[in-house]
Amino acid sequence: MTQASYNDIAQWYDQFLRERPVYTEVILPSLLTLVGEVKGEVICDLACGQGWVARELARRGAQVTGLDLAPNLLALAQRYEEQEPLGIEYTQGDAERADGLSDHRFTGCVCIMALINIADLRATFQSIRRILKPGGWLVFAIPHPCFETPHAQWTTLPDIEHPLGRIVTGYFDERQWFSSNPNGVRSRVGDHHRMLSTYLNLLATTDFVLERVFEPGPSSRQAELVPGNREVPTLLLIRARLSN
Repeated sequence: MTQASYNDIAQWYDQFLRERPVYTEVILPSLLTLVGEVKGEVICDLACGQGWVARELARRGAQVTGLDLAPNLLALAQRYEEQEPLGIEYTQGDAERADGLSDHRFTGCVCIMALINIADLRATFQSIRRILKPGGWLVFAIPHPCFETPHAQWTTLPDIEHPLGRIVTGYFDERQWFSSNPNGVRSRVGDHHRMLSTYLNLLATTDFVLERVFEPGPSSRQAELVPGNREVPTLLLIRARLSN
């Protein structure tokens, strides 16, 4: 079984999510816009972590199953479920194979900030196709692959109207990498950088049709933390649907 890289940092990661406005103020509203009305939907939260997205969907009337490889994250998710029962089912399994999830079970699938931690993207999209009902949808969020490359960094450009910019190098170098930022997630679990075309082409070859794309700007709090987000998107959200 693939190593659960988040398992050893589960408590830290739970706190990290609660302290960063990008999750609740940028990613969540964009996600909810893309998934639309979820009441009565049967949704898989793939690589669900400690269940923060699963809970938001369940509160809005969805029947949610969360799948994750890390038992310590699932333990946190179960604890939240006990504190606020929402009927969420959690199961341990590898997202590449969607272990334990039956064929054609779900009307939709979300995968939020997790595809970058999964080595075999094609296998993952194939597993999502397997567990979705005909015409089912997929929404995922990732760091923007065009601007969040392994050595990308912010810079200030003098004497221009928009002085904040992003230096991007190594875009074509698809690989796993670890950040030097000691306060971030990537220094602990790493990230699989892939080109944008890799994501889109693999969606197409696994029978998904692109429906919508979001490149959200920052909330006011997020912009205070990362001023460059006012100029350059660092997140990408995609909605696709199984073709007929």
